[in-house]
Parts: sequence; structure tokens; C-alpha cells
Amino acid sequence: MIIGVPREVKADEYRVAAVPAGVEMLVREGHRVVVETGAGEGAGFPDEEYVGAGAEILGSGQAVWAQADLIVKVKEPMPSEYENIREGQIIFTYLHLAAVPALGEALAAKKAVAVAYETITADKTLPLLEPMSEIAGRMATQIGARLLEHTYGGRGVLIGGVPGVPPADVVIIGGGTVGVNAARVALGMGAHVTLLDINAQRLRALYDLFGGQVLTLMSNSYNIERAAQYADLLIGAVLVPGARAPKLVSEDVVKTMKQGSVIVDVAIDQGGSIETIDRVTTHSNPTYVRHGVVHYSVANMPGAVPRTSTFALTNVTLPYLMQLAQKGYRQAFLDNEALACGANVVGGCYTHDAVAAALGTKYTPLAELL
Repeated sequence: MIIGVPREVKADEYRVAAVPAGVEMLVREGHRVVVETGAGEGAGFPDEEYVGAGAEILGSGQAVWAQADLIVKVKEPMPSEYENIREGQIIFTYLHLAAVPALGEALAAKKAVAVAYETITADKTLPLLEPMSEIAGRMATQIGARLLEHTYGGRGVLIGGVPGVPPADVVIIGGGTVGVNAARVALGMGAHVTLLDINAQRLRALYDLFGGQVLTLMSNSYNIERAAQYADLLIGAVLVPGARAPKLVSEDVVKTMKQGSVIVDVAIDQGGSIETIDRVTTHSNPTYVRHGVVHYSVANMPGAVPRTSTFALTNVTLPYLMQLAQKGYRQAFLDNEALACGANVVGGCYTHDAVAAALGTKYTPLAELL
């Protein structure tokens, strides 16, 4: 199979979907790998390393798309790439279609095979989403601490405080991978941390995990409103696999927050969980202010640490990529139930129930197409 690695075109995205070591493994198995020139530069992988691993370097993204049977990316295809998609072409990447209906329409119209990292499910976990969620969670606190500085429009609060001066209040909505990692960093920086989740058993586990150092609350409108009022930093960390994130913090609640407080919404790539988060920002222009509150809504947060993120991502994607390349998508889906969960659009049909529901379109069970 011909596997293509185009350069990411999303703004400020410096990750790459395959490292040279992964390319070498694919080539050893008899596959041909074509890489767009400069695809790995942002993560510290020059073209020469890919050539040494057996890849061919092509001069443009269009050339990569035109030759490849299987395209592997980090972020979803951008509108400028839609015209490159071919019928039957496998596209393996983060898709987040619930937040990008136009992409779903393009994939369906082209009858591509779109496999989303974020919906591959193994033992009720999301193995390809987890490493990026770990990074995004840790970054959320790190970024929030910086934005609380007066220079960046924040309240001028040191997140850990000093003796005689209390630390910042960090409120995290969602106790999954993002929330846990955000809380871990916040505690390490000396903040006072409140963590909300809808699952009582999860809250018990989090209480034990953090040795009672985190205040745990049931996530409901009353507790969210109260917590938001005292938050210096509010982190949205909710996820509904395949679906749009629920709007948990209303604009009226944001209006009650402290002037100069900060919101970091990690759920923005699924539509965002904060009502006043109504736009996707970039690493180059990451924030805006509404009702006196600094809003951060960058959809590709791990892209700011591309080398760490690229290694973490390719560690988990490569085994699935190898199966798609070795077997073709039909047999790979039949043999691997976890991988089959990643099928979002196949042959013009929406094959993931949550994605179809989020987009208001017909759901077609994958088994009917195999």
C-alpha cells in the first residue's frame, strides 16, 4: 500500500503523523511511504531522516494526496484539502466531525474511508485520544497560570500563592484524562483545586487518587455556577466520544466570574463546553476577553509541544496504521473491533452512531458495508 504523510496545514500545527522510525517499519513490511517535504520539520524531523528510513519525499501536499492509498495525518483535513480526497482513499487522523459538519459532508461526498483517532475504543477507553488528552490537560493548567498574569490580561494572581497569600482557585469540569492531568499539575503548582464530574464513583476514585487534596463535587448546574464564581482558572475538560461537547457553563454564569479570571476550554475541538467559547483560536492569537474574563480556545493545544506530542501520538497510532496498511480497511475492521469503532464515514455513509446523531444525519451500521 502507498501511505502518504502530508504536512499539516492547520494554523500553528507543527506535529507530524509519522516519525522516521515508524516509516522504517512500514517500509520493511513492503509498503511505500511518501512524505511531503518539510512535513516533520516542526517536530524536529528533517527530510533526510525520512529518506534514511526509506520514504520518498514529494514536493507538495497535493502530490502526496494524489499518490497515497492511505493518508495519515494529525489534524482533520482543512477546506483547502477537501478537493484532494479521492473515492476509496483511507484517511486516518483526528476528525472531530461533530464540530466540523462540512468535513463530514466532503468525506461522504467523496466516498472516502474516514477513520478517526478519537473514536477508536478499546476496553471502554480511547487509546489514541489519551496521550493527547494527557498533554492538553497538563498544558491547560500551565497556560492558565500564565494567562492569570497581568501582562496577559489576567487578575495578576500567582497560581501557587506565597506564604501569607492564598493560592489561586482552579476549577476543572470533567474528571477524565484531561481533568486528572490538569489537576495533577495544578496541585503541583500549589493551587487550590476543585474537580467536578457527573459520576459519583469517579469522584470517589479521584478523591482517593489525590489523597483528599482535591475538592470533588457532583457536576450539576448549581455546583458549576457556585464554583465558577470563585474560580481564578476554569478548565473545561468534558468529552462525549464522537458527539458535541455539552454546554455546561452558560453566558450568565461567565458574567458572574471574577474580572481577569481565565477560562481554558480543552473541549473546543468538540464544539466547546462554555457558552461564551464561540470561536476557535490559534497559538498565534490564542485569547479573547468577554465579560472581563480571558478565554482560551485553541483546538490543537498539543501542537505547541510538537516533538513530545508527535512521539506520544505515533506510539499509539502506529499499530493501527500497520493493520490498515497490511490488511486493507475491510479486513482490519473485521479483525479489530477497536479499530472498527474509529470508522466515521465509509463509502458515503456515516458509520458511527454518535457522529451521525451529532450531525443530524442517517446512521449506517458498519457491518452493512463490510
